[in-house]
Amino acid sequence: MDVKSLTMLEFPKVLERLAGYADFSASAGLARALRPTADLAEALTRQAITSEARRLLSVKSEAGIGGARDVRPLAERAARSGVLLPAELLEIKSTLIAARDLFRTLESKQAEYPHLAAIAQPLAPPPGLIEAISRTISDRGEVLDSASPKLASLRSEIKTAHERLLSRLQKMIQDPKNTPHLQEAIITMRNGRYVIPLRAESRGRIRAIVHDQSSSGATLFVEPLSVVELNNAWHELQLAERDEERRILSELSNQIGEHSPAIIAIVDALARLDLAFMCAKYAEDLHAAEPVLTAFRKTGREKHPGSVIVLYQARHPLLDPQTVVPVDVVLDENTYALVITGPNTGGKTVTLKTVGLLALMAQSGLHIPAQSGSTLSIFRNIYADIGDEQSIEQSLSTFSGHITNIVRILRRMDSFSLVLLDELGAGTDPQEGSALARAILGYLVEKRVTSLIATHYPELKAYAHATPGVVNASMEFDLRSLKPTYRLTIGLPGRSNALAIAERLGLPPEILSAARSMINPTDLRAEDLLDEIHRQRDLARKARSEADRLRSQAENMRRELAQRLEKIEEERRAILEKARREQEEEIAALRAELDALRRELQRARQPLDALKPLQERLEELQSEAEKPVERTPIEPARPLRLGEKVRLRSLQMEGVITALGQSEIEVQMGNLRLRARPEEIERPGSPPPPENPSPTPPSTARPLSTGRPAAARPAVFTPSPGMELDLRGQRADEALEALQRYLESAYLSGMPFVRVIHGKGTGKLRQAVREFLKQNEFVASWETGLDSEGGEGVTVVHLREG
Repeated sequence: MDVKSLTMLEFPKVLERLAGYADFSASAGLARALRPTADLAEALTRQAITSEARRLLSVKSEAGIGGARDVRPLAERAARSGVLLPAELLEIKSTLIAARDLFRTLESKQAEYPHLAAIAQPLAPPPGLIEAISRTISDRGEVLDSASPKLASLRSEIKTAHERLLSRLQKMIQDPKNTPHLQEAIITMRNGRYVIPLRAESRGRIRAIVHDQSSSGATLFVEPLSVVELNNAWHELQLAERDEERRILSELSNQIGEHSPAIIAIVDALARLDLAFMCAKYAEDLHAAEPVLTAFRKTGREKHPGSVIVLYQARHPLLDPQTVVPVDVVLDENTYALVITGPNTGGKTVTLKTVGLLALMAQSGLHIPAQSGSTLSIFRNIYADIGDEQSIEQSLSTFSGHITNIVRILRRMDSFSLVLLDELGAGTDPQEGSALARAILGYLVEKRVTSLIATHYPELKAYAHATPGVVNASMEFDLRSLKPTYRLTIGLPGRSNALAIAERLGLPPEILSAARSMINPTDLRAEDLLDEIHRQRDLARKARSEADRLRSQAENMRRELAQRLEKIEEERRAILEKARREQEEEIAALRAELDALRRELQRARQPLDALKPLQERLEELQSEAEKPVERTPIEPARPLRLGEKVRLRSLQMEGVITALGQSEIEVQMGNLRLRARPEEIERPGSPPPPENPSPTPPSTARPLSTGRPAAARPAVFTPSPGMELDLRGQRADEALEALQRYLESAYLSGMPFVRVIHGKGTGKLRQAVREFLKQNEFVASWETGLDSEGGEGVTVVHLREG
């Protein structure tokens, strides 16, 4: 791309804003070095990467490179046998951890984010490297004892030597013989060795080595000869510790050096991914959309180059989004050159820069601040002549500077280029400037170059009107406020507002009348016609804006309803899942009871045939409980319309809607016309409503006791109350009430027999129980328990079959 034009269009400023979203220096450098591509496939890939990053951040806002750093210089130094410091090793560790986490995230979502996953392939850290650093360096940047057995041993010895040294010095300063000679009874340090403060006048009273003295000279800091060896031993151990730490760091640095190519590749991949996240965040802040990129195509027009520029509600990305006025720039299949006219400061230059800058952004992989559906061709190059080209150093006037740049553009451009020229022909004699502007525009049209030209010359309006492939456009001006509106109108040239503005500003009527008499009447009628056309355009724009607002409101309501339905569906699935888990728990309990019953029957040498129906029903319930909770597809309901073909559920016949009411719908079926409620009507092809769309939660209902046995046991089983009921210690009335509840539950759960423990005692509770059993509707028979079961203290009750 033309470097000078990139600067004129302020593309470096866009890149600087993009770099502001960087999480580390490597990606910021990539952002500043980003350049548009002229290859369609590459541009589409860049756009897809940005779109995937936006989708990922929308569902996982914390996604990113985390605590990564640009550790490439550290890896290169380690590869050259350099020894890395603990803090530098921690930077490498945090970078590898961030890479590993991002790799796992994208690897698990490869189908959703294929382009990001492809970039993330080199992110897998070298095996064992993170663990090696963690085992060696603490989070505070200290070499850990676990780094080597020798280091752990040395540190233990250092601690012992230090304690021994301080203990000896402590005894010395507490000795009554030494106390009068000490300035203070403290232990301090000088030159890395422990010393005590000795009075200057007591020099020689304690045999010692002088290491320092106070500024007044009254105190000498001395090392007693009796602790010199202890001090030496402590220092020697510290030196050994330092050497061992350096050996460990050197070994770890060598390990990193061996993996330096992989680490450099990881940082490069992290930088590319962070660039994608930067583009996504920038797009979100700009409220940008992914553009539709297309190659140059044949249009059936002989002169047309095949380019496409369709920008809806395009905004300059560097202007305040609260005040910038969006513009629509649409070059149809018959147009490839646009001549924009309008007042000064009316927005012509901003419009040119907006089109050029959005094209550059699109070809760089950035989403553009425009409505979705905006389409741009991939231009081989984009040239611009915008702004003041005056050069004092080269002795060029403004006109000369512009012409010099335009000459350079005309030499380099081709039919796959986009050319943007601002104030073409300005800065010189109006007549010559107008002729030159028409000639340059004609040359661009002849060479089939996509062009946008901003000018003041009215002669270019006539040229654009009469030349195929060229169309007029104008920047609007509000005559009431005497301010530009910054809106672009394509298809109409700009109006001459000089007389209207002069009148609004109070110019005497006689002067205005004289001025109008000097203007060709045909020109005046043309201006009046332009006024009317612009007025109609304003009305149409307002109507379209209102329609867009209503459509946006309807879309927001639809989205809100869809979110509510989604929440309801999630709650439904959670409830059904909970019910299924409860059902599985009850089935497990019932299966355990069934196994216990089978064992009891085997011990009692009773036939097991009575358990077969229970086992079969248990298997049915297990199969039903294992069915997954399916998600009900949620789609916004489309309202029925007149003339739509529908089906009446009750008759299973199809007809056509002839009338719609709030509570009834009229349907014509052949010669028959009938009315039906909306819920009785469905569209043809709709699946019939499922009879049992979800697992049935386990029933907690119980049939009321009627004093006579039920005809059959219920299909839904009640959890077993257990094989035994212990009534010992209860009063007769309490015991019989509990026995009634127990027998009812045992019968409903399908148990063939139970044991009632009432104890021997005086026999009153046993007698009351057995009298109760004779009249109970759930009991078939009863017998005294065997000696092994408790004898007379237990009654075995056989329950009726359902």
